[in-house]
Amino acid sequence: MRRATCMNPDEKLSAMPSAPSFLQRLIGRADPRGGLRPLYEAVVREGRQPHWYVEGAVPDTMDGRFDMIVAVLSLALMRLEQQGAAQESVWLTELFVDDMDGQLRQEGIGDVVVGKHIGRMMSALGGRISAYRSALEGGGDLPDALRRNLYRGAPVAQDALDHVEGALRSRWTRLGCLTRDAMLAGDIG
Repeated sequence: MRRATCMNPDEKLSAMPSAPSFLQRLIGRADPRGGLRPLYEAVVREGRQPHWYVEGAVPDTMDGRFDMIVAVLSLALMRLEQQGAAQESVWLTELFVDDMDGQLRQEGIGDVVVGKHIGRMMSALGGRISAYRSALEGGGDLPDALRRNLYRGAPVAQDALDHVEGALRSRWTRLGCLTRDAMLAGDIG
């Protein structure tokens, strides 16, 4: 008969694998969203480019930056869907949600309210994807979609609107020329 040996409680804890690594080994893979991080970071970088806010007169506010990042993200999500990369599109959206959640918490928004804000942001993303898809794929009116969604109905100078429209159309064309792998690597510039 074997005798049970007692372990020091600290030894027991140090002998246990950490939960994430244990689960990753159990499941056998890392977070699949990690492969979308270069693309997400490129989308955010593009959405923060000064020309949108200077020549394009997008309001340089939290809301304006959110709207600009969502505009660029919408283009990337639509191109991923066109390439048959529906799962990657979902993962890219999840990275966006995680980022927005972190941004809200950093601003001091509490747990109770964060979910409501995220819900509104996801609704905004869905609405913008629909508006930009209609304008870029269906022959809709991109300037009108930009006035409603990017400028939120505020008056905007025609040359600023022309700048944003031209830059987004160029970005749309550029994304259409990329392979799926190039896009996932964040080569959207």
